[in-house]
Amino acid sequence: MPIKASCNFICCSTNCSEWGPAGSRRLHAGISSRDDCGSLAMEEQGNAHLLEPGLLAAWLTARSMARGLALPVPDHGGWRVETGLPGEIRRYVFPGPAPGISALAASIHGPHIFIKMCGSGEQLLRLLPPRWQLLPGGFFMTQEGSLHAPALPAGYRLEVATSQAITMARIVTGEGTVAASGHAVEHARVFVFDRIVTEAAHRRRGLGRVLIAALAARQRSGSARRVLVATEDGLKLYASLGWQVQSPYSTATMT
Repeated sequence: MPIKASCNFICCSTNCSEWGPAGSRRLHAGISSRDDCGSLAMEEQGNAHLLEPGLLAAWLTARSMARGLALPVPDHGGWRVETGLPGEIRRYVFPGPAPGISALAASIHGPHIFIKMCGSGEQLLRLLPPRWQLLPGGFFMTQEGSLHAPALPAGYRLEVATSQAITMARIVTGEGTVAASGHAVEHARVFVFDRIVTEAAHRRRGLGRVLIAALAARQRSGSARRVLVATEDGLKLYASLGWQVQSPYSTATMT
């Protein structure tokens, strides 16, 4: 579902007052007026939030491996992944604002196709036709250095298994209920964390920290960069573990 704007550090304006339907598309991007942010956004069309393309491609490939999806292929200056999921036919991913995004969006005439871009929601919307809306975004993050492995709380056990390049970890209760789980893939000099989830009934017990450390312990190459895309909810946890935001990660689809 499309989201309402919220005031956060990727907004162009701190004035996130409610607007009518005519302004809703801009409000989703977190701005109060195109005029307010016009000159700034035009400057951002250059290299602001432009992620290193090789890093993005390696992350996207590893993510596809972790999820059993088709590998990404170059398309319109970014990459295309044929996901083939019930709510998502395919996705296009870009390292930053690119002219190819506008041409691509103009060629799409149905739902369940997503355009994702490293950059703010406002930057992405400026490249899209009017019927496109933002979905909840994320944050492309990297981490260097050691990750402390905290003690597992009583009543839980940790299970970790690696098959080929894919590591799966989960934390289960004494009754066998999965409390937290996550995946990691090492590929092309990146170590990617994916689908890190702690179930609601087991949050605020440090399970996420245990899970991240357990996955990181399976990293083979010391030079591989640790990469993930965090949600708004996960951002605080990862920041506390030394992860750094490299770029907002915005998503849009047709309504």
